[in-house]
Amino acid sequence: MKISNIHQFISVLLFLLVSIGCTDDLDNIETNNINSENAFDDPASYLQFLGKIYAGLSVTGQQGPAGQGDLIGFDEGNSQYTRTYFYLNELTADAVKWRYNDAGVPGLLINTWTPDNDVISVVYNRIIFQVTQTNEFLRQTTQEVLDGRNVSTDIQSEVAFYRAEARFLRALSYYHGLELFGGNVPFVTEDDLPGAFLPEQTNAAALFSYIESELLEIADLLVPARQNGYGRADQAAAWTLLARLYLNAESFIGENRYADCLTFCNRVIGAGYTLEPNYNELFLADNNTAEGIIFPVTHDGIQTQSFGFMFIMVNGTLDANINASDDFGANTGGFAALTCKESFVRLFEFPGDDPFQDSPDQRASFFFKDGHSLELTSPPTGSDFEEGFGYTKYRNLSSAGAPGQDNTYPDIDLPLFRLADIYLMYAEAFLRGGGGDLATALSFVNAIRERAYGNTSGNVAAIDLPFVLDERGRELGWEGYRRTDLIRFGQYTGSTYLWDWKGGVENGTAIPEHLKLFPIPSGDLNANPNLIQNPGY
Repeated sequence: MKISNIHQFISVLLFLLVSIGCTDDLDNIETNNINSENAFDDPASYLQFLGKIYAGLSVTGQQGPAGQGDLIGFDEGNSQYTRTYFYLNELTADAVKWRYNDAGVPGLLINTWTPDNDVISVVYNRIIFQVTQTNEFLRQTTQEVLDGRNVSTDIQSEVAFYRAEARFLRALSYYHGLELFGGNVPFVTEDDLPGAFLPEQTNAAALFSYIESELLEIADLLVPARQNGYGRADQAAAWTLLARLYLNAESFIGENRYADCLTFCNRVIGAGYTLEPNYNELFLADNNTAEGIIFPVTHDGIQTQSFGFMFIMVNGTLDANINASDDFGANTGGFAALTCKESFVRLFEFPGDDPFQDSPDQRASFFFKDGHSLELTSPPTGSDFEEGFGYTKYRNLSSAGAPGQDNTYPDIDLPLFRLADIYLMYAEAFLRGGGGDLATALSFVNAIRERAYGNTSGNVAAIDLPFVLDERGRELGWEGYRRTDLIRFGQYTGSTYLWDWKGGVENGTAIPEHLKLFPIPSGDLNANPNLIQNPGY
């Protein structure tokens, strides 16, 4: 049971001052008529506004679980930021099956999406929404504006930290624009004043450079690592995003930045984080106390109700044959949407290569197999829930077994950045020539595996890149990494690696190179002549 200091403010101030002038963007973003001249009469409003920006990662509008949505023209049930980000990075890869015919989902599952795909459009607009809020927050908190409002020096000192946090959140969304759309997104900052103008389109190299420079600058302006309020960004969050940016630099802009990745991995590791001793407890209702979480997207069953990521991770993995209430802290029945593709199950080390036996890897304990087949013989949408193993990684129970505050909307926080990912990034950066040493890389990998196996029986004496990719799949399964990882390892497009229903064929088929990027949504492309579609669409 938890209410973070961010969530205490979400219901107090829920407003947005739009700063992007693109017609289509404005058509899809809800606004309230609050006068900026009086919105900040209460000094607490600055933190409340920041809370709204954080909340953009976990809720969908001004009223939970739905109603007064931030985006106009989209179903709130399918428009939460991390839920739709998960769709793009997991449903399109080798791990997750979603059996319902929700708008946009079938094309993702078989890699046949188009610029009119609803999910792609939601993610694109969510990125714009977050950037929009941040830009206005930064305009309202300049030194000149604060002095004009006679804001005290004590509050101004706090606002300086808030500004750095807001810039981190904007950098995170722009990172997603780089990761998903190749950086070919509209680009605006607080220096672009609100008005009827059409934003220019940036590109991968320019956006990479901007994100890098922003994170390097704000890393010294944020609260020191592990010192900020829970759920808020600190220096380690900026270092982690930098490490991830550099790890993917070769994919994003064709530059080898593995040495830089390793540098920032070392900074995070040196900040004093430790692995949570029990892997399962990273994904429970009281994971706000878990060790090793660097930056979470916070969820609260009362304060942040939405049909978002945690809602589907719990309720969507259950059906009426599972004891949802006692074992998961959820409503009886669930809605039986999510199961595994066979390729994901095969990542785990089952005795005799038999996935119907128990695996020594405790991370495989989330699979449920009774009544389920391993193979997906039917197309992912429209098939039975029993096709594909179940995977119940997220449970709305505390580590002591107590249910969350609400049996529909979980209390579980999404560990967006965590230490095990840093350990695996270090190992990969080392193997790709970024520096470091083998003994350290092995120690990090084996620390992860000792936790998974409960002893040293799973320890390895050597690692290579294919092993690291598989270990990332086992450790970070269903956390939103997989598509990006497969692209970085050259396993996503083409026919080198096939998985269930890749390209719409049961045993998989090659998919073209242009699918490494998602298309610019047709609506924005039509509304803004400055935008050029990504190649291949």
